[in-house]
Amino acid sequence: MTLIQFLKQCFTPSTFSMRPACTLVWGGILCALCFCQSAQALVVLQYHHVSDSTPASTSISPELFKAHMAFLEKNKFKVIALEDLIKLLNKGENLPDRTALITFDDGYISVYKQAFPVLQSYKWPFTVFINTKPHDEKNHLFMSWDQLRELTKKGGTIANHSDSHPHFIRQQDYENFDEWQVRREKEIDFAQKRIQKEIGKAVKAFAYPFGEYDERLQDLLKEKGYVAFGQQSGPIANYHSLQALPRFAFGGSYGKMEDFTAKVLSLPFPQAKVQVTDNNGRVIKQPELPESLERPVLRISSPMIRYIKNLTCYASGQGEIPVELNTSVAVVRAKKPIPTARSRYNCTANAGNGRFYWHSQMFIRRLPDGSWYNE
Repeated sequence: MTLIQFLKQCFTPSTFSMRPACTLVWGGILCALCFCQSAQALVVLQYHHVSDSTPASTSISPELFKAHMAFLEKNKFKVIALEDLIKLLNKGENLPDRTALITFDDGYISVYKQAFPVLQSYKWPFTVFINTKPHDEKNHLFMSWDQLRELTKKGGTIANHSDSHPHFIRQQDYENFDEWQVRREKEIDFAQKRIQKEIGKAVKAFAYPFGEYDERLQDLLKEKGYVAFGQQSGPIANYHSLQALPRFAFGGSYGKMEDFTAKVLSLPFPQAKVQVTDNNGRVIKQPELPESLERPVLRISSPMIRYIKNLTCYASGQGEIPVELNTSVAVVRAKKPIPTARSRYNCTANAGNGRFYWHSQMFIRRLPDGSWYNE
């Protein structure tokens, strides 16, 4: 049906008023027209190992990595450098569609041997977030400083992933609160200085080890002028904190071509506001949940939601979970307690043309006795 045919069927000729059955559809068309120009669709891709012989959970095969890159090329994605993304974010402008930032965490040798030649063939920029200690110790599983310098001469950016890759959100038994904060700041500052010394420049960008952060750590990085990346999935949107930017992680069971295609073509919910609360409506501002909160409530507010009929959400280990739609707000809550350690709610909805709106919310729960999970 053409738009003209739709209008003829929907409007009553005598009064030129819209028939009730058409109101929802017409509203959806208007909403799509209003937001299509402002949709942000820049995605950040995250890899660790590119190898067939490294731990499966954090590895992607060289052949699959080549297929990912070929898809970007075939579908005319623009691949940008980290510095370009930071400029876009600082300007506060809409992010360009079909645009990707390629990142690697830790600086493993397989990135140099397997991924680097592929990226060179496309002449694409990329970023490697390194924890500096294993490079200083000349660990054979990691790139040398000479190899890292070589990357920077051919499109690579080396950025901060801490010095020793700690769990930043865990205060140790031997330290008080102030000592914990000093230790965290030293981890960041030391790595930044090492990168500056060895590479010659160090951009103000940080990737959280294990994707874990808290509100105070975000504030510290903001004060120091860093943008920071987590490991929660989703495209970057204007509602994301610059100190909690999402990335799509590929490794293990994630990254097969169907999965990759859906993720790189994903869209954020337009003009969304996202809030996590406890059972009493109190706002939770950081991923770690209070001890008593086992089923957090996620609220996604977007003008598009009232026109979406297929919004589906999932919780880690539980599959699909209930979604309550209230005008332009989706309220999501797991059916049973979410797992300890890191877990997520993932919400998607069909945006048309083979694309999906996507939002992922990370949660962190300690063990029932208050101790930290092993990893």
